[in-house]
Amino acid sequence: MRDLKLWKFILQKLEHGKPVTLMCVVESTGSSPGRKGFKMAVAADEMCGSIGGGIMEHKFVEMAKDKLLSQEEALVKKQFHQKSVGNNQSGMICSGEQTILMFRLDQASQKVIENIVSALEKNETGLLRITAKEIDFQNGISSREKFEFNMHNEKEFEYKEVLGYEHHLYIIGGGHCALALSKLMHSLDFYIHLFEERQELNTMMENNFAHEKIIVKDYKELEELIPAGEKKYVVVMTFGYRTDNTAMRALSGKELKYLGVLGSVSKMQQLFKEWRADGLPAEWLDKIYSPVGLQIKSETPEEIAISIAAQIIQVKNG
Repeated sequence: MRDLKLWKFILQKLEHGKPVTLMCVVESTGSSPGRKGFKMAVAADEMCGSIGGGIMEHKFVEMAKDKLLSQEEALVKKQFHQKSVGNNQSGMICSGEQTILMFRLDQASQKVIENIVSALEKNETGLLRITAKEIDFQNGISSREKFEFNMHNEKEFEYKEVLGYEHHLYIIGGGHCALALSKLMHSLDFYIHLFEERQELNTMMENNFAHEKIIVKDYKELEELIPAGEKKYVVVMTFGYRTDNTAMRALSGKELKYLGVLGSVSKMQQLFKEWRADGLPAEWLDKIYSPVGLQIKSETPEEIAISIAAQIIQVKNG
C-alpha cells in the first residue's frame, strides 16, 4: 500500500523529534495532476509522496518547510491550474483545480501516526479525520464515502478519509497468470485473495504478492468465501474447464463490481451454453467479462495480467 510508506516516513521523523508537514489533496476537478487523496510529507531534510508534481508541488514543498517553523497546525489552499485566474495560480496550465490541506505534525501527533501505521500493516481499515486543530484516526471505522471534505474557510474545515484497502480482488486459481496478476495488482492498492485447490503448486508458493492464500478442497466453497459487493472484483483462472465451471457456479448470482473468466473462445462458448441451459441468472451471465481483459493480443502471463488489470481499472474508474 503506497500510503503505508508515507505514514512510516512520518513516524520515523517524529520518533527522532523532527516535525513533518503533511500535505493532502482533499478536492480535485478537471485535469488536475493531483487527485483526491494524494499525499506528501515534508521534513526539513527530505520528503515522501506527491501531490501532483510540477512547479505547483515545488512551491508547496517550500511552504511546507516554512510551516515546520510555525506552531500553526493546519491550513487549506486552493490552486487553479490556468493562467487566466487572478489568484491562487499554481503555475501549471493543465486546467482544473485542486485543494490542498497542510497540517503540521510533531511529537504530540505521534500516537495517532503509530495507530495508522499499525492498522495499515495489519491490512485493517480506519477513519482519518483532520480539522484545523487536530488529527485523529479511528481504527475499524469505515464510511460510505472514501473521502469527505467540508470547508467554511481556510482555517475552518473537516477532512475525512477511509484509510486501508478499499478494493478487494479475488483470484481463483494459483497458476502463472495468477502470479503475474497478483504482482501487478499488488502495486495498485488492491487487497488480493488467492484461492487454489492444489496444495503444493509451485506458483502458489512463489506468490508473495497476495495478501491471503487460501487452499480449498473444492471451489464450491467460494459461495461462502467470496462476498458480494460494489468493491469486489473476481477473476477466475483455474487450470481447467471443470474447475472453472465449479467456481463460476459457486459465484452464480452474486452482485460484484467485476467478474471475468480466463479461457479460450470455444471453451467459454460451451460454458455459457451450459449455464444458460441450467438456468443460471441471465442478467448475471450478461455481466461476465469474457474473453477477460482488454483485447491486446496478449500471449504471455505478464501480458495477460496487464490486459486484465487494465480492464479492472477501467471498470473501477467507471
